[in-house]
Amino acid sequence: MKKWGDRLKKVEQLAQSFHLNPLASPYKPRLWPCQPSSVWKLFPRQSMAIGFAQSCREAVHVFALEKEKAGLGHRIYLVTSYSELWHYYRTYTQSLMHCYEVIPEGAVCKLYFDLEFHKPSNRGADGKTMVSSLIQYVCDKLMEVYGIKCTSKNVLNLDSSTEEKFSRHLIFNLQNAAFKDNIHVGRFIHEILQPILSTSKSVGMAETRGEAAKAGEMSESPQTKRRKQGDADLRFLQVKKKDGQDSLFVDLGVYTKNRNFRLYKSSKVGKNAAFTVADDNEFTAKPEKGISAEESVFLASLVCNLSFTGQRILTWDVPETKEAKTSRPHCQQRSATNTEPLSGCLSSPHQEVDNFVLTLVEKDGIRGSIRRWNYFASEQLLVYDIAKYRWCENVKRFHKSNNIMIVVDLKEEVWYQKCHDPECRNFRSSSYPLPQEICVSYIMTLDDEDQAYLMDDAGNIEPSQAPAQSRARPGEESVDAWGDGQDDQDYLESLDDFEQNNEEIPDRLLLTCMADFDSK
Repeated sequence: MKKWGDRLKKVEQLAQSFHLNPLASPYKPRLWPCQPSSVWKLFPRQSMAIGFAQSCREAVHVFALEKEKAGLGHRIYLVTSYSELWHYYRTYTQSLMHCYEVIPEGAVCKLYFDLEFHKPSNRGADGKTMVSSLIQYVCDKLMEVYGIKCTSKNVLNLDSSTEEKFSRHLIFNLQNAAFKDNIHVGRFIHEILQPILSTSKSVGMAETRGEAAKAGEMSESPQTKRRKQGDADLRFLQVKKKDGQDSLFVDLGVYTKNRNFRLYKSSKVGKNAAFTVADDNEFTAKPEKGISAEESVFLASLVCNLSFTGQRILTWDVPETKEAKTSRPHCQQRSATNTEPLSGCLSSPHQEVDNFVLTLVEKDGIRGSIRRWNYFASEQLLVYDIAKYRWCENVKRFHKSNNIMIVVDLKEEVWYQKCHDPECRNFRSSSYPLPQEICVSYIMTLDDEDQAYLMDDAGNIEPSQAPAQSRARPGEESVDAWGDGQDDQDYLESLDDFEQNNEEIPDRLLLTCMADFDSK
């Protein structure tokens, strides 16, 4: 009897555990009929979130969240779609008020700036004029380097300034053009700001050089004079830190891989200054059907919200030096001033896919290579420009001069061929499945039980109560899931022994045992 009582107690404990931690997550309906199934998963580490996002069939993205009561700098990572994030973002303003876009490594992105200075240390600085001058300077450089027309009407200007700090975000929404990734954005910005960066590093700026500098002006070359003129034009970017040290209005530290960039309508943890549309903003978002004007601003503010269709990819590669060869051995060293900007690295973040693509561009003794690659995070597309191989499925032969593209759809796990030839401009080959071993969904198998955090119906984000022990693999059962394994074995042996040596147990005896058990 004691064993039966112990077993019943264990069953009741397990039932309570499953009630608190259900096997399946609560059903979340679609926001509207045309939207894909809901995806809303929270992870403790960025790498886990990125891996899951890459394995999703839905168009999802990674965002970082800060919580008020969490440790300073501690973030959790959310994977969801743009539309679903906006739906809850405007509903749960308390739990989602400190939100950042994760700019994936290698993803095609917009040109963006993070601008700030300490107001008490720069009392003579006019922030609005500085922003306007910077926008004009960058637009001039875009025309000079890439031949791209741009005005302040293409630049979303967001403001989160306080009494103590002037703070802006600028997001350039160029017409059918974007940068290969934020590393190339950083290189371009470093290059166009070289006049002021060189001035900042030099000892004794123009106002401290005195008569010695004036005496040397007569013998200066025209190139030196033009450089100095450039220095003077950018001196409005020179600001002071809180401790009085020289600094730059432009934050050059926001161009790193998997960068977290604060969202429109979000503030830093512990602060109340959220990004809003600046009163001197001239950009106007074009709302699509079914999208509000405010959501259009939100979508325009996302650095990686770009489509593959019609995009010209802009790059800026480092000069060819011994250091560059050492640090980036897989990169082509090309100039950004070429008529057709060429991208750098031959190896993408998905090297298994790169290797597979190379097997596709070999025919009749001709072996192609990857000339450049571009990753579109919004559509999870890897687009490869192929060199030395021009076989086109449309014309069933090699083109004489124009190259082809191999497009890999990581979401649908297929690949297809497109072409640069004018006659095949709108051609797209049939889709062919990717090998299973290079599909992210095959490599990553995460489900709702793996979440470290959950958001309830009230918008509260709390740690998951899921048991810490690892789950059994599909098709396997944990030996101790329903009790002690040895106890089960002893019970079965005793039952077999009784049935072999005795007749069937009388019903009266069974009823008596049950009554005795219920009375205890």
